[in-house]
Amino acid sequence: MSKTVDNINFKNPQLLTTALTHRSALNEKKSITASYERLEFLGDAILELVVSDYLYKHFPQHPEGKLTNLRSQVVQTKTLAAAAKHLKLGSRLIFSTGEKKSGGAENNSILADVFEAVIGAIYIDQGLKTTSAFIHRNLLKKINQLKKQIQITDFKSILQEKSQAKYKTTPVYKVVKTVGPDHNRKFTIKVILNKKTAGIGIAKSKQEAQQQAAKIALEKKQLI
Repeated sequence: MSKTVDNINFKNPQLLTTALTHRSALNEKKSITASYERLEFLGDAILELVVSDYLYKHFPQHPEGKLTNLRSQVVQTKTLAAAAKHLKLGSRLIFSTGEKKSGGAENNSILADVFEAVIGAIYIDQGLKTTSAFIHRNLLKKINQLKKQIQITDFKSILQEKSQAKYKTTPVYKVVKTVGPDHNRKFTIKVILNKKTAGIGIAKSKQEAQQQAAKIALEKKQLI
């Protein structure tokens, strides 16, 4: 049973084990009764709170829209996955045999989800102070390094700025379709610009699908 992550010793090691358990493992191992999904839900909310607090304090001159753009860059799938890779979480994940063979440990969407699940587990086990320190240490203090490593282009932020300049409104993203089982879903998302569908993206996470849709919209010169 996993007991430690990033030098944090869990009082309840089962929490960390659950945070590292993919849903696919439930089908093969009767001793496993829970995956990381509930912890991911909690971790996502805590991550948004800590990152928002950090940006609010460190960028006092930025308006709300700019802060929102910065936050979307920090918490997007590729960034969280890169942080998970630094912690070597992929090698510790518990999968079904099939999911492991298919490369689940290198899947950015899964790694991002697990990073959020670990945040949720730390919060329950250690409280907000330790959780906030973990996020600062592994994400906020390394954000420039992580962004260089993965060469982030934040198409959503670029599209939002251009839309506000031309139409005085922000783009709207809507989920068109969701297919596949919980552990291997694909999202189809469209972006609406000036009341028209400007782009459609398909990916394993909502964030990636939104980025794809925004990229397609930016390529349509007549719209922007």
